[in-house]
Parts: sequence; C-alpha cells; structure tokens
Amino acid sequence: MKKRNIITILGISLVLLSSCGKSFLERDPQAELPESQIVNSKGIEASLIGAYGILNGNVNGTWGNYASAPSQWLFGEVAADNAHKGSEATDQPNMNMIEFHTPNSSNDNLSTMWEVYYEGVLRANNTLRLLKSDQSGDKTVTPERAKEIEGEARVLRAHYYFFLWRVFKNLAYVDENTTDEEAKVKPNKDDVIPKIIEDLKFGSENLPASKINKQSGRLDQNIAKAYLGKVYLYQKKYADALTLFKEVIGSKDIRTMPYQNNFDVLTKDGPEALLVSKHVINPDGSGDNANVGDMLSGLNGNNPVGCCGFYQPSIDLVNAYKVDANGLPLLDTYRNNPYVSDFGLSKEQKEKYKLDVSLRFDPRLDYTVGRRGVNFYDYGVMPGDAWIREVSSGGPFVGIKTMIPKSLHSGHTASGAAYITDLDVNIIRLADVILMAAECQVELGDLDAALKLVNSVRERAATLPAKTTGNDVPAAAYAVKPYPSFPDQNYARKAVRFERRLELAMEGHRFYDLVRWGVAKSVLESYSNFEGGFMSRYKGLNFKPQNEYFPIPQAQIDRSGGALVQNQGY
Repeated sequence: MKKRNIITILGISLVLLSSCGKSFLERDPQAELPESQIVNSKGIEASLIGAYGILNGNVNGTWGNYASAPSQWLFGEVAADNAHKGSEATDQPNMNMIEFHTPNSSNDNLSTMWEVYYEGVLRANNTLRLLKSDQSGDKTVTPERAKEIEGEARVLRAHYYFFLWRVFKNLAYVDENTTDEEAKVKPNKDDVIPKIIEDLKFGSENLPASKINKQSGRLDQNIAKAYLGKVYLYQKKYADALTLFKEVIGSKDIRTMPYQNNFDVLTKDGPEALLVSKHVINPDGSGDNANVGDMLSGLNGNNPVGCCGFYQPSIDLVNAYKVDANGLPLLDTYRNNPYVSDFGLSKEQKEKYKLDVSLRFDPRLDYTVGRRGVNFYDYGVMPGDAWIREVSSGGPFVGIKTMIPKSLHSGHTASGAAYITDLDVNIIRLADVILMAAECQVELGDLDAALKLVNSVRERAATLPAKTTGNDVPAAAYAVKPYPSFPDQNYARKAVRFERRLELAMEGHRFYDLVRWGVAKSVLESYSNFEGGFMSRYKGLNFKPQNEYFPIPQAQIDRSGGALVQNQGY
C-alpha cells in the first residue's frame, strides 16, 4: 500500500496535525474513516503500519525528502567533516547553510525535518489512542498483542522524538493523552529525554525477543534495548548504557558478519541489522516507499545512475582511512601528505593520471568512497570528474554506500529513476552498538574490554576483499590490524572515536557524535582549515555554541501563535 493511501485510513486529529506542515491540512475529509470504524484490531494494526511508514522519512511522493532521510546524511554527515553537499555550489542553497552552519529559521530542510518526524510522532500517538479505546471497550486486540502494539508504537515515538531532539533540542511534547486544546498552545519547553527513555524502557520490557510475524522491519526487544542504551550514552550514563549494550551483543561475533553485506540490496536483512528503515519499489514501479531520502546521492553524468551528484565524501574523510606500516590508523597525523586523487591537476595532468596502488589504506575506504581508478561495483572504473557534477565545490570523490550494482537496477530501482533504490538504511546496526559499548568501557576505565570490542570490528574489516583497478590488481596496499594495546584512557578514547568514524562514515552519525563528545567546535574548525586549503569555500568556519542544534522553523512558530519559542542564538 502506498504512503499516500495509508494516511487517509488513520483518522488522525486535524488539530494535532496542524503542528506539522500546511500540506497535512489539505486532505479530502471524505477519504477519512470515523474513529468508530477503526477502533478494532484491523484498524489499529493499519494505524501502526502507518506509524512505521515514517521510518523512511517520507510522508508522500519522492522528491523533497532529503533532510528527513533515515540516513540523516544532511544533518549527520554534511554538517560534519565527513561529506560535502556536492552537486553545484548554487544548487539547493539552503543545504549550503546547513553545511556551513549558517542556517536561518526559513530553511526548508528544517521544515521538512520537523514536519515529517512530528508526523511520525502523531501517527504513533494515534495508534496508542485507538488501542486505549479498544482495550477500554470491546477488546478486539488480545492483551498479549496489545502490549506488543503499545511497545512498537512507543519505541517508534521515541525514535521520532530522538531524531527531532538531536536537530532542534527544544521541543513541544505531545502524546496520546494531549487534548486538542492543549496541543494548540503547547510550548517547546519540555525535556523530552525522560519521555523517550520511558517509551524505550516499555519497549524493552514488552516487545518480543524475535520479530513479530517474522517481519524483518518490525521492532523487537533488542532494538529497544540498543536504542535505550544509545539515549543513556547521550546522557553520559555509561554504566546503564553498557548493561544494555552487553545484552544486545550477547554472544554475537561480528567477525562472522561481512561488513559489505550491510550495503548490499540482496543481503540487507543480515544478522547485523537492528533498527532498519525498510524500502521497496512499488509493484507499478513507483518509488515513494523506496529510499527516497538518499536519492540525490546518485552519481552525476554519463554512468548507469545519471543523477544527482550530491553527498560527496570529504578529502578529510578519505585521508582518515590511511594506515601506518602496522595497519593502524594515523590518529594524529592522517592529514600529513594528503591524498587528493587527481584534484587540482591540469587537464593534461589528469589525462596522464594513474592511481597509486602503493598507498596504505584501511579497506573500508573503498567500500565507503568511490575514487578515480578503482572499480565501482559493475559500472567499471570510476573515471573521476566525469561522474562528478562540480569538482571545484564538491571535491574528487563520490559515495558508495547508497548505491547498488547496475545488474540489480531492474527490480530494485524506480521506473525511469535509477537513483531511487530499494536499498534499506541501517539506523542502528551491531557495529554501532559494539563501538558504543567500547566507548562506555573507556569512560568506565576498563580499557582491556574496550580494546577487545574495537579490535573485533577491526578484525572484521581485515577480511574485506580488496577492491581492484581496471587491471584487476588491488587498488591500494590494504591493511587493517588490531590495536596491540590501549596504553591510557586518552589514547583509548581517541581510538574508539576514530573507529566510529571509519566504520560508520556516511551513515548519519558523525555530527551528532561530535556534539555529544563536546568537540564539534574544535574538530569542525580544524576541518574547515584543512578542507579549505583545497576548496576555499570551506575556509573560515566559525562554529558557535548554538550551532550544536538548529533553529525552529519560523512557520511553525507562526502557526503556534507564539507558543513555540525560537532556539537561543537564532
């Protein structure tokens, strides 16, 4: 069922929906069913599926959902040091403001983020309200299933609020018990974190250990525990978080779970997957249930995708994958003698350019970044500029994690739009949990335990098959080795944080990590100086305290009659 048809079934309050975008008020009321017809098991289950539908950051259609992508590529990566907006300097200028931390309250990306995820909150609330009515009346839902539905809806609500909180910080908390009149004047002064924790606790205690109906996209107990641990980590409650992470990890051995399978459209339901945004191409070939949030990341120019040239890995990120003779990261010196591919060469020099295969790199580089001279899936060798929309503003690299092989375009991409795929997006995967657990161990002083966790991720990376050149030789002197020891807490902390960057790059975590670590200003201003040495537009970033979050959309403040207050500094 398409999203545009799901919404009309749910019977959600128009007053509550008014806190979202104008488009939510422009629906034909004749298509809505009265609540009396949906307070039953079928109606409640349909409402729940509608709440799940917002996991992919899309309410309706395909174009325009970039800021709310479940990958959080714009806020999580472009706003950090891992990626550039890409495309052309003048394209999507409001994205430039996110990248350079100069946003204003009229930025459409902020409105999209706010509207979509509040829609998710409201759908979850609607499910809970319908369930409550059913359980106080005819009880068409069994008590056992009612607990599960409540757990699913509450974890979904927690997720949507958490995504909103990381971007906007100051929110108005609306739940299933909020009346219409209260919702109209609800200020954004609530501390939503305790509410998020309550919801996640309920889910961890009431969701089953296995997927409901064996449906891979469903929530389960481990997801709730992993998410609860993540929220605790943001609150620096390391002991509480670690307990949950250990339960999620259990006896699982990540070394047996191929890294590349997380980004393979044929193996996307693998054992590492936890919270996942599921994507499908509709039977008619349309793509509004597909991975529309990442559609702009498609390659530009003459290649099997042909659009759209956004979301390019930074030079800084690529150099972070360099390793020393022992296969260890260059934690403090990776910017020395920077590798820039063919960037800055003259036309004649570019024609003569050859890939230096003697450079030492962590193999995860070429599973994260497309670089000139290296085979890119079955598209052939990445040719450099020919696949990049504007090299001078986006740099010489392209992303891989959002792409699928050409041989799989049929059946896995939208009709006439190969840049829209059904590749799932991992919101939380096991490696993320392992590295969060390692972070907790560092902060709690158990460096040996942290070392073991980090090395399990690195040992898995060491098994990656080498990417090759057009001559079928390894594209680098690939090496990744375990750390022999963590000599002290500062070194361990740096190593764990660096490993998160290497393992999870281009998956939407980086900016939020920098903020919660309290290092966003120092890291991003240093990055600005480095990256700006190659592309002057990145020079001179002045990261202010308020840049750790973003302004409340002015349209929402206006619509609330002043109940919502703008974030300080904007």
